[in-house]
Amino acid sequence: MAFMRKLTVLAGAAGAARAYAKKNPEKVNQAVGKAAKFVDDKTKGKYHEKIAGAVRKVNSVTGPDGQPGPGPAAR
Repeated sequence: MAFMRKLTVLAGAAGAARAYAKKNPEKVNQAVGKAAKFVDDKTKGKYHEKIAGAVRKVNSVTGPDGQPGPGPAAR
């Protein structure tokens, strides 16, 4: 039972993060860019492709220039 409760909380947090990203794409893109650069520097480029993939995933939601990207219906 506790597992299901944790899963529900996690799903709610993910939904809230997605909604925030759609409402504030410029802030999200800026924060993700800074975080990606920081992690890439700390790992000395070892995980560059994985980091770049995560940034692309965020940009698919927010749009690369801060404009909202296509929603799930457009895929």
